[in-house]
Amino acid sequence: MGVDATRTLEQAAVIDREGLALLLTGLRDDGYTLVGPTARDGAIVLDELDGIDDLPAGWTDRQEAASYRLERRDDDALFGYVVGPHSFKRYLHPPRVKLWQVRRRDDGMEFSRGGAAAPRYAFLGVRACDLAAMRVQDRVMIGQDARDPIYAERREGAFLISVHCTEARSTCFCASMGAGPVADAGFDLALTEVLGERDGEPRHEFVITAGTPRGQEALRRLPSRPAGARELEAARAGHERARGQMGRRLATEGVRALLRDNPESPQWDDVATRCLSCGNCTLVCPTCFCSTVEDTVDLKGEHAERWRSWDSCFTGEFSYIHGGVVRPSTRARYRQWLTHKLSTWFDQFGTSGCVGCGRCVTWCPVGIDLRAEVAAIRRRADADEPARATSSTPDAGSDA
Repeated sequence: MGVDATRTLEQAAVIDREGLALLLTGLRDDGYTLVGPTARDGAIVLDELDGIDDLPAGWTDRQEAASYRLERRDDDALFGYVVGPHSFKRYLHPPRVKLWQVRRRDDGMEFSRGGAAAPRYAFLGVRACDLAAMRVQDRVMIGQDARDPIYAERREGAFLISVHCTEARSTCFCASMGAGPVADAGFDLALTEVLGERDGEPRHEFVITAGTPRGQEALRRLPSRPAGARELEAARAGHERARGQMGRRLATEGVRALLRDNPESPQWDDVATRCLSCGNCTLVCPTCFCSTVEDTVDLKGEHAERWRSWDSCFTGEFSYIHGGVVRPSTRARYRQWLTHKLSTWFDQFGTSGCVGCGRCVTWCPVGIDLRAEVAAIRRRADADEPARATSSTPDAGSDA
């Protein structure tokens, strides 16, 4: 577990760009596989990095519902973006992984583990919402009676370098979910990027705090100086700027009961006319964990494999049981997804399944915004009338 980033900010140090480069080089020398953000194919995505030169320097993202694009910044910020379509879930809970394989031998059957051992990952650029998502997935994958060894191996060995957000987009609502924009726990090191001028000279620095003993050890190896009042104020100002830039909020009070008690709301029919059942929201969500298994056998019947792949509650076959599909309509599938995410997830895991990252809003092809859907269900429930309620986007900053 980590520590409260705000409480320990007074103990922060400052490193420059060269210090960050040394940190990444040191982690690679320690045997970690470095994973972080890079600009590729018109988006900021996660990939294995060689070093600091692979980071998306000078790039930012512009996000709205069903809209994402990259633009050049007027500075060389390394973390001057929000979140892209990838989350670190794809490294902890891989989209496709071999579970086991079996070969026929003269004396019987030989079973073996599916693949090679997972690398030791060092994750760079983990936002507060993604750290919160990891905590949610921890409860699902390793906090219950059934323990997922694939997730556990990757999660327990990971070194986490968080980046506190200093800007936000209209799709962000992590503050509503208590998940950001500042990471409060779960990191080894946490950075706030600070750009501007110092004594008339341009500066590019990082206010850095350690959250674990191994984070402290990594920090001790770097050239640094104690953070002064000027750096601390710049970091806090950036955090507050991000908080103020978020779009509409999600009114979470009573939402668990609201969705549980309104399974027949006419809003489910309304959203079903727009939803494509494509599953994009579940694929980009950092907490969704649904999967399916597939068995393959070679033509001679001498070798078989079992693979696990991501699945989605929006696919028709996902709810198939003997006799038919339980959720045959788009209405039923969207209701299942949203109700599970914000309501019945509490019953299973004691927490919400949403961290307010906004990926599901940005990457929905038709711009469905779960905040607007919850607000519409609430309005219909309060009014207790079947009139069609609009789910058009209210002004930025308004309460949904």
